[in-house]
Amino acid sequence: MAIPKALSPGEEAFWLHCRAEKLEPLREYLFHPTRKWRFDFAFIPSKIAVEVEGRGRHQSFGGFDADCQKYNAAAKLGWIVLRYTPAMVIRGDAINDLLEILKNQV
Repeated sequence: MAIPKALSPGEEAFWLHCRAEKLEPLREYLFHPTRKWRFDFAFIPSKIAVEVEGRGRHQSFGGFDADCQKYNAAAKLGWIVLRYTPAMVIRGDAINDLLEILKNQV
């Protein structure tokens, strides 16, 4: 089993929020059957993924195009993909949205 890459500050904040709520997402989850696409965090039974978007490739046109392909493929496979900036994660938007969705799925 490969060791997951180091968490970015936004990913670290989300991980800590999950631990505080006693949630245990899978990190770097390979979700696609033929592509090497991974989610930052995946909640398997609920098919909810959380992506913490950083700077860099996500802001270039090519990176944005690749992200669109990835997220559309995920939707075709039945995934809900929630996307956040690090600032959104740190202020609690990501964990609050996730908890609301999980509550409504019950």
